[in-house]
Amino acid sequence: MTSLKHGLFGAAAIAFSVFAPTAPVLADTPKDSLVMAWQFDDIVGLDPAEIFEFSGAEYGAQVYDRLININPKDVSQISGEVAESWTVSDDGKVFTFKIRDGIKFHSGNPLTAEDAAYSLRRAVKLNKGPAFILGQFGLTPENVDSKVKATDPRTLVFTTEQVYAPTFVLNCLTAGVASVVDSKLVQSKEKDGDFGAAWLRLNSAGSGPFQLKQWKASELLTLDANPNYWRGAPALKRVLIRHIAEPATQRLLLEKGDVDVARNLKPEQFEPLKANSAVRLVQAPKGTLWYVGLNQKNPALAKPEVREAMKYLVDYEGMAKTIMNGQATIHQTFLPDGFLGALNDTPYRYDPAKAKELLAKAGYPNGFTVTLDMRNTTPTQDMAQAIQASAAAGGVKIEIIPGDGKQVLTKYRARNHDMIIYQWGADYQDPHTNAETFAANPDNSDTAKSKPLSWRNAWDIPELTKKTNAAVIERDAAKRAATYQELQRTVLAESPFVIMFQQIEVVAERSNLTGMVWGPSFDSNVYWKASKK
Repeated sequence: MTSLKHGLFGAAAIAFSVFAPTAPVLADTPKDSLVMAWQFDDIVGLDPAEIFEFSGAEYGAQVYDRLININPKDVSQISGEVAESWTVSDDGKVFTFKIRDGIKFHSGNPLTAEDAAYSLRRAVKLNKGPAFILGQFGLTPENVDSKVKATDPRTLVFTTEQVYAPTFVLNCLTAGVASVVDSKLVQSKEKDGDFGAAWLRLNSAGSGPFQLKQWKASELLTLDANPNYWRGAPALKRVLIRHIAEPATQRLLLEKGDVDVARNLKPEQFEPLKANSAVRLVQAPKGTLWYVGLNQKNPALAKPEVREAMKYLVDYEGMAKTIMNGQATIHQTFLPDGFLGALNDTPYRYDPAKAKELLAKAGYPNGFTVTLDMRNTTPTQDMAQAIQASAAAGGVKIEIIPGDGKQVLTKYRARNHDMIIYQWGADYQDPHTNAETFAANPDNSDTAKSKPLSWRNAWDIPELTKKTNAAVIERDAAKRAATYQELQRTVLAESPFVIMFQQIEVVAERSNLTGMVWGPSFDSNVYWKASKK
């Protein structure tokens, strides 16, 4: 990774001045650049084997190609990316991918089946957060070399331990953890057997339409176009993204023409922008859920009556009409609309009287005090304050603990919270991605290898885990859907998750910008087709 140099990258200098407190008003952003205001403080690293956050996933989609991918307009359609075709063996265990010829990494190295095999093996051996997606197929650091291998420069063979529905396997391989890295470059950066992880955490080694120029955590992300991209060079030569926490600042920069895209505006800002012919609003439904997690290590929150009471202390409709107006729909089950077996059951309404009855039954007639961790961004902070107010009517006093994305995630992943308000986005377009994290917890010990959301909230559910594991190997689609519906009803009634909304991303763009793709997940948002009039 090279740093920006004065005079060498003029657009970078413009970007820095644009976001300075005393920045002059600019007529427009550079014609060959995409300039974006966005809250991306959740990025903790840039290695695709480690990326497990929304913003990081979106970054990865611009820099790396994957074996296969989904059609953002129809997630049921899987198409080749690095792999131009594939076959499945008669026994359903062996997936053979033919790798596209002629793709080159940013380094100039040719992309081969060995790079794809190395990337998958590397992710399994590093065993970072998203490695579980591949581990589902029985891949371990000990056996992955025999299960994932290149038989020639254009052929990758991927073998599972048992039979799964083929679409489940393929959907998992559309996840960011299946991004293909430049094996020669990454191996040259290895230190002490780390598979180049220390280097790749701050650098890039992809073949995608853009390559990393610079990343400063919670400040700046800069990408340069890949002129040799196999699908065609991006029309825009660079992407400059600044972390702008304040929605009001984002709106001001957008209206002045100092940025092309604002990502985190509040609903009350939408109506004025609709009257501005220089700006358009784009709605992109996401398979992303807003929820509150209740840590079962807290004795009060571990009581079933308290878990149920908390679901009656959220003003779903009030927040949907105000804070989330246009940005979400009420959704209380763990499968988003559009997934196999998804339910739209919404049995919970704001009812503090009902909550008080349940709290009294649990031994808390006067309520109790609890903390709520939140990412200090929009609309999270407004939602947290609304929940604090609505819960108080039921006798639950909530102390809000704000932090940046990295701080909140680190605490959450260590199970050191009481309550947390956060988002969960599907890792791939199959119901198991959410079932496995909301309805399974194979090991509730602090040293567990698998750490889904159920683990993070210390919900010990061996029987539900068995049902979830059975669902993923069911090849009959109707039976599989029925099982997921049963799982959703159980989680809805018994879990420590107060699932509230399914997200609709609302993006504000300058009207001279065209071609941006805002997909059903953050890693299906892509920039390379964008251009400016």
